[in-house]
Parts: sequence; C-alpha cells; structure tokens
Amino acid sequence: MGSRMAKNLIKAGYRLIVHDINRDVMNMFSNMGAFTKETPAEVAEASDVVLTMLPSSSHVLDVYTGPNGLLCGGNILRPRLMIDSSTIDPQTSRNLSVAVSNCTLKEMKGNWERPTMLDAPVSGGVVAADAGTLTFMVGGSEDAYMAAKSLLLSMGKNTVYCGRAGTGSAAKVCNNVAMGVSMIGVSEALSLGQSLGISASTLTKIFNSSSARCWSSDTYNPIPGVMEGVPSSRNYDGGFASKLMAKDLKLAAKSAEDVSLKCPLTSQALDIYEGLCSNGHENEDFSCVFRHYYSGKDEI
Repeated sequence: MGSRMAKNLIKAGYRLIVHDINRDVMNMFSNMGAFTKETPAEVAEASDVVLTMLPSSSHVLDVYTGPNGLLCGGNILRPRLMIDSSTIDPQTSRNLSVAVSNCTLKEMKGNWERPTMLDAPVSGGVVAADAGTLTFMVGGSEDAYMAAKSLLLSMGKNTVYCGRAGTGSAAKVCNNVAMGVSMIGVSEALSLGQSLGISASTLTKIFNSSSARCWSSDTYNPIPGVMEGVPSSRNYDGGFASKLMAKDLKLAAKSAEDVSLKCPLTSQALDIYEGLCSNGHENEDFSCVFRHYYSGKDEI
C-alpha cells in the first residue's frame, strides 16, 4: 500500500524522502528520483510532512517512538505535520497525537505553532492505492485536515473528516468489520446457492440487481471465474491478506470490549479468519473464505 501511495505522490510532483526496511523498495524509489534515508529519525530531520503506512500498532509505535523513531530526537521536531495511514487501534492513535503535539517545531512556518498528527487510514485496497482512488478517514485537528487535504487527494479520490484524534482509526476499524462480515455473508450465500444448484454467475447477477447488492458481490466477488481483476481471479493472490483482516477484527473486538458493546458477528468473523490463518491461508486475500471455509466451487 505504502509504495503505491508514494508513487502517486511522485506523480503529483511532491519531493519524497523514503525509508523502508526492504532494501529493494529503497532502491526502487532511489531509481525513481526519490531520496532515501536509513532510519525514520533521518526522515524526520529532512521532512516538513511525514506520512507512514505500516502493518500494525506495534510497528507504528516502533517507527514513531523507537530508538531510531521519528520522535527520538527529543522535544524538537522539524515536521509540522505527521499523517499515519496505518490501520491501528484508536487509543494508540490518540496517544501518538498527544506525543506529537507536546513537541515544539524546530522552525516556525506560517500559522503552525506546534507539530500536529492526523490518523488517516484508507479504504480501497491495493487496487485503489495503485489507481490513486483511496478513501481517507481522518481524525485530528480540522485545520490540519484542511491543510493536508490536497496531499491526500494526490493519493485518493475521497477524504472524510471524522473528528478528534483517533476517530479516523475508529472509522477504519468499523469499516473493516462491515467488510469482513459482508464478505463472509456473500460467500455463505453463494456457497449455499451452488449447493442448491444455482450457478455463481446467475446468483451474482441477482445479488447485484437486488437488495443483496454490496461491495463484496459487485466489486470484489469471491468466486474464481465470476469477475476479472480481483484476487479471486488470480487464486486469491494479492489484495488484502486474511491475516490483516484477522488483525483488524481483533482490533474491533478489543474496541468493543473497551466500551462494553456486544458484537457477536465481529467475534464470529474473527474466529473464522483466525482459523483460515491457522490453516495456512494467512497470506491469501480475505475473500478466500469462500474456498477455504465454505469449500465453494470455482465458476467454470
């Protein structure tokens, strides 16, 4: 996701300084004309705005607060704005926002009195990241959101301001609950249809022209042979890994526990995806639930 977003920033004319633990990625961006740095701290020392895209809360904490992290230089920061597009728990986003806002700018620029952080996770997956059509869900200062909007629209087509720090992360967790549960529901219904003698293509046409229509049926169909250009059409390679869906559902389950809310579908979806991961399918796209949980058949 991050590399694709970075490529769109380069296309939009931004000057990039890149760090990644993958040396091949660093070399790729160096060949594209971007500058590279060995640590997040070095990126912060040379940047006005920092954008991060990482797999989990622990990675985000390490990149921001670790020994060579963005905030390791003490209370003085050069970047006036930090944007984290990772999918992490809302409390970590809130804590990092406070840590950033407690710092002082190395150099005052315009109306920026203190450095600011936005949590700005995305929806749309790898396909939208490639095409520059992501949707950003943004939490934090509204002034900072307005200042960052043109940057975000270089990588996406929609930005939604959600409110105070942590609400962008909360919105993404909720979005992925709906996405994971709906994918299971569509897969269950299509598998049932196959067992009752209805072809997947026929049932998909019915879904997409009736009340069952949703993203999991009309844009990201889980049955191999029904739709081109989606992970199910390439043996569930690429896309959004099942282990990431399990991670996000775990974040949602923890968030629900924190506010004493019953979320039985979240819990059951988490059990299903953790089971897929335990059975060796953690790197396959999450739509593989159709094949590996329901034993659904390909459309020939």
